[in-house]
Amino acid sequence: MSLDSAARAGSAVERFSVHEARRRLEHEHGARLIQLQATGEASGGAPVADDLRMVIEQALKDIDAAFARLQEGAYGICQGCGRPIPVERLEILPYARCCVPCQQRAG
Repeated sequence: MSLDSAARAGSAVERFSVHEARRRLEHEHGARLIQLQATGEASGGAPVADDLRMVIEQALKDIDAAFARLQEGAYGICQGCGRPIPVERLEILPYARCCVPCQQRAG
């Protein structure tokens, strides 16, 4: 179910348009690129910076995957249970793959 079809079904996702999702993902992507650049400038080879860099790179991969789901019409649908991810979660973490209960079960 895409955001548009979920909106027609009357779910909470109706408040979160495809345009808004794309805008939020673009913002997250830009912010992570800035963070990645900053870790490169400040790291000096520090192990903590390397760990942070890996976390940021994973977030960028997750954001790219969210863009793909948006393109496929699967954005906003939990990959665990198949239900719509609450808009409030997508507002906080626009590249979320799962609803909170499924994320907690995944570990």
